[in-house]
Amino acid sequence: MDFSNENIVHIKKENIEYIQFKKLLKYSDIINHAYILGLDKNFRTARAKGNALTSEEYNLAVKSYQEVCDEFEMEYNNLVKTNQCHTNNVAVVTKKIYEDKPDFGVYKQTDALVTKKKDIILSTTNADCILLLFFDPVQKVIANVHSGWKGTLQRISVNTIKKMKEEFNCNPEDIICCMCPSIRKCHFEVDADVYELFNNGFQDLENLEEIIEKRGNKWHIDTILINKIILKREGLKEENIIDSGICSVCNKEYVHSYRAEKEGYGLGTAIISLK
Repeated sequence: MDFSNENIVHIKKENIEYIQFKKLLKYSDIINHAYILGLDKNFRTARAKGNALTSEEYNLAVKSYQEVCDEFEMEYNNLVKTNQCHTNNVAVVTKKIYEDKPDFGVYKQTDALVTKKKDIILSTTNADCILLLFFDPVQKVIANVHSGWKGTLQRISVNTIKKMKEEFNCNPEDIICCMCPSIRKCHFEVDADVYELFNNGFQDLENLEEIIEKRGNKWHIDTILINKIILKREGLKEENIIDSGICSVCNKEYVHSYRAEKEGYGLGTAIISLK
């Protein structure tokens, strides 16, 4: 399978596969970025609901991150990740936390990271949720955002733009947003309770009928389209909102998916760093 399209390139190496966004590759002298493909990689560093992470799982995550860092000639200890609790909280990263190991979750109750510091690697993980990579080439600011359906409801992508404006004087018209592989409308099927949340939460969007479609007793919701619309409203240019076009469930052989893998599902990762 080659996922390359008008927006992305698919890189295949002996030990690692990943996609990169063509728009961001124009700034490859400034930033590193990638979304990692393959079920042989698993970036899980914590268990939900208090369940303990096995040593095998943790060691696989460490090995997976080390391979990513080696590929891009980055320092493994410079990696920073949130604990991702489906919030709309955005944190500014100013320094590394540990010298002898990466920070896998010091940023508690946080789902988005922003920085202007060079060499710090911002990482998020997903298994169907949307991961958003932001880059302002004028102010040289990056962000990495985890937006599950709860984060989308809380408009964490918009909160990230606001944080970039407030902290670093970014102009939304300069900001590039790249959307990594995630669940799409074809498979994001929900019951009435989640439908009501989206229907009530996005009444301000004119094309709500296009976003939410009823099929039988279920509803299918286009969270990618929602984020595109609210980001454009926040000032991003349409040509600067870039979608990978990859559904995690449709491509479950290559992309971790909670809906496809069920219990014991793995996590993919997106990384971005200023050189």
